Amino acid sequence: MSKRYFHYPLIVLLSYFSLVFLSGCSSEEQAAPNVAAEAKQQTFKWKLVTTWPKHFPGLGSAPENFAKAVNEMSNGRLQVKVFGAKELVPAMEVFDAVSRGAAEMGHGAAYYWKGKSPASQFFTAVPFGLNAQEMNGWLHYGGGLELWRELYGQFNLVPFAGGSTGVQMAGWFNKEINSVEDLKGLKMRIPGLAGEVLERLGGIPVTLPGGELFTSLQTGSIDATEWVGPYNDLTFGLHKAAKYYYYPGWHEPGAMLEFIVNKDEWNKLPDDLKAIVTYAARAVNQDMLDEYTARNNAALKELVSKHGVQVRHLPEDVLKALKKASDEVIAENIAKDAFAKKVYESFKAFSDDVIPYTEISEKAYIEARK
Repeated sequence: MSKRYFHYPLIVLLSYFSLVFLSGCSSEEQAAPNVAAEAKQQTFKWKLVTTWPKHFPGLGSAPENFAKAVNEMSNGRLQVKVFGAKELVPAMEVFDAVSRGAAEMGHGAAYYWKGKSPASQFFTAVPFGLNAQEMNGWLHYGGGLELWRELYGQFNLVPFAGGSTGVQMAGWFNKEINSVEDLKGLKMRIPGLAGEVLERLGGIPVTLPGGELFTSLQTGSIDATEWVGPYNDLTFGLHKAAKYYYYPGWHEPGAMLEFIVNKDEWNKLPDDLKAIVTYAARAVNQDMLDEYTARNNAALKELVSKHGVQVRHLPEDVLKALKKASDEVIAENIAKDAFAKKVYESFKAFSDDVIPYTEISEKAYIEARK
């Protein structure tokens, strides 16, 4: 009897501790799902600043479309509010604002930030380089996006392709361009590598945000400007300030815009919201090209038939001089900056692979279609 009574409390104690242990395990096992569930219930509110005027067609529509898509797909868990240029920060301060966390997100063009890194220009446009279709291929399947993120990571940013306008027009001029001599002394709004090319041929490049172009051209502060193409140029009324409209857009054959996200804020998002941001940006990137393809033709017809705009092809000797100068400018840029060299080597390798096929596919078909 005494032996049995001696062991009974021990059995009880062992049972008790077993229950406690199992309960503890159950709590720990439940904790992880609960943490994940809580993260999925958290609401994030982001400010998206842009380099464009609020609701500007095409360029300004892209961030608005992105915000709408994210808000809807996340069921309101990630709420994005868009601010046009100057509403929260000046157009040319978008990069810094997002980098330091004053805004969680931005939309603009990488070549505006060449003062931060010369390599940034290659992620917008390379004169006589890849068109929009080829540029998307390089970024998403040729290693370009990985290099872009490596570069922007130094500035606490995560970049995404943010839309392309396709091949642009060469721009608006207040005088005819008949030879290379006509470029000398020409004061033109033209950013990025193309600005350096113009300077090499005797022109004076100027960087201005879109909202200042019409007044600058109309008052004579600049003699010429490139902007985008008929759809946006008509909206800005640039035909009222200059009558000569030149093509082709040698300087921006496939101008790529960008979404940038503050890296710290990006890391706070749960995986499902990161996926929503990623795929919303990818969708908007394609949607912009679709829109410009649909809108440019009608706008060009209006510019010519209603407003008497004179559409001119740049002379062949001018294009040859621009191409030669472009090659020289690129060579000098990559010689000065190791990362620019790394990026351009990737860009050039992809170009060498893709262009021969473009010649026998897209170009050959367009020629045959005539």
